[in-house]
Amino acid sequence: ETAKKLDIVAKQAYIQSKSYDEVLNLALDKEKMLAAIPAIQPLSNQDLKRTASGWGFRIHPIYKIRKFHYGMDFTAPVGTEVYSTGDGVVKDVVSSKVGYGKYIEIDHGYGYLTLYAHLNDFNVRKGQKVKRGEIIGFVGNTGTSTSPHLHYEVHRNGTAVNPQNYYYMDLTPAEYERMIALSSNMGQSFD
Repeated sequence: ETAKKLDIVAKQAYIQSKSYDEVLNLALDKEKMLAAIPAIQPLSNQDLKRTASGWGFRIHPIYKIRKFHYGMDFTAPVGTEVYSTGDGVVKDVVSSKVGYGKYIEIDHGYGYLTLYAHLNDFNVRKGQKVKRGEIIGFVGNTGTSTSPHLHYEVHRNGTAVNPQNYYYMDLTPAEYERMIALSSNMGQSFD
């Protein structure tokens, strides 16, 4: 009888242990996911003076037509450091004379991908693992661009989404509201 009770207790302890392992694995995966989700601005922008053009319809600076702008533009001098906004793997490093010019794509996993365009130079290579806040490149004026700036996009499950919804680790609520107001001007974008 005692052996039977011990056997039941041992089985219960084993099941409980497995359950704790599952909870621990879920917590560790959640921690990795939170580190991967884009959550900071791609430039040092504490004064928010670098926000130039936000998400939405704009007058294209070269084609002079109303066109949807799928990202956010940050004005900055050529050579300004550009940071990865979340942990991930560099999916692509591209040099082109048109379109985005020199750009980097980072796959963050969990359905997130970010794009950093019009760069002057790269600080990463394809396949490289990066951490949030790591320098990945430098602001430029390459491709279809009218002045030095960073064009930044966030994609979720293959669809471009508004990047301003992903700066929660960087800004106070008041700064966030100011950034939204600055980026929602309906003027020209730089790309």
